[in-house]
Amino acid sequence: MVEKEEVGGISEEEAAQYDRQIRLWGLEAQKRLRASRVLLVGMKGLGAEVAKNLILAGVKGLTMLDHQQVTPEDTGAQFLIPTGSSGRNRAEASLERAQNLNPMVDVKVDTDLLENKPETFFTQFDAVCLTCCSRDVLIKIDQICHKNSIKFFAGDVFGYHGYMFANLGEHEFVEEKTKVTKAGQGVEDGPDTKKAKMDSTETTMVKRKVVFCPLKEALEVDWSSDKAKSLLKRTTSDYFLLQVLLKFRTDKGRDPQSDTSGEDSELLLQIRNDLLESLGVSPDVLPDDFPSCCLSEMAPVCAVVGGVLGQEVVKALSQRDPPHTNFFFFDGIRGSGIVECLGPK
Repeated sequence: MVEKEEVGGISEEEAAQYDRQIRLWGLEAQKRLRASRVLLVGMKGLGAEVAKNLILAGVKGLTMLDHQQVTPEDTGAQFLIPTGSSGRNRAEASLERAQNLNPMVDVKVDTDLLENKPETFFTQFDAVCLTCCSRDVLIKIDQICHKNSIKFFAGDVFGYHGYMFANLGEHEFVEEKTKVTKAGQGVEDGPDTKKAKMDSTETTMVKRKVVFCPLKEALEVDWSSDKAKSLLKRTTSDYFLLQVLLKFRTDKGRDPQSDTSGEDSELLLQIRNDLLESLGVSPDVLPDDFPSCCLSEMAPVCAVVGGVLGQEVVKALSQRDPPHTNFFFFDGIRGSGIVECLGPK
């Protein structure tokens, strides 16, 4: 029965549920989305936002993986966890509210440690989205996904700052473009005019392809070349902030926290100096007061980054509209976001 629906269309219930989305990006895109399964790792504040967006968009299935327990800090940004859930597994505590968002999506929970999963585990998914993971784990899972043609995403929120990264391999998509018509002889612009004009009443679907680089290459840019030095002037400082925060996570096994802000700030400044010097980049790229803006998750930043990250997963799975290549950085202090393409060109 399900196979028949996938060939012939969607059910009336789904048509009603996803009416606005079908009008926005078309039936074929929605059908691709409803046939996709996604693995979401890390159910803190950002994970909750991404889960909400994917469930409401109508993916076929979402598996929420997290081996950690609910902490008091989670209540600040993680809206899927009910009060009084301290000590419970984060994914299990999020399940009921997540499933209630859209009963047509198969929402599952996995409480295992991500590092213990074999490569075959990931092949059951069309997209994998990691949050709260170390640099080494991010690179390892990205390599597995790249090898198996699985769409890979990563994201995190650190205080006022957040980011997302995508590696879609060789990704094909369609984009709606306004048709271009040419003015003929004798039009009001003059007898010899043949200027291209945009006809806003007609559109056409254009097929395109973009190639992504692995996360390891995107994080290991050689800044010593003349071309890279020129690029450095236009590269957001949040890219280097991410490098520092991932190194902190590796060294401490956690993210910077407000209750240990003094100790964490000193370590962050030391990591900044050592890491940026090793990259051949001036530590002045990050000001001395940057640690005070990187403590804990902030719900509004989770909402923005989770909205962009969820949207990018939907675009990739539905193969509709151009994806961000390959980083998105959000600065909550300035209230601005920027897309950066970093890595080998």
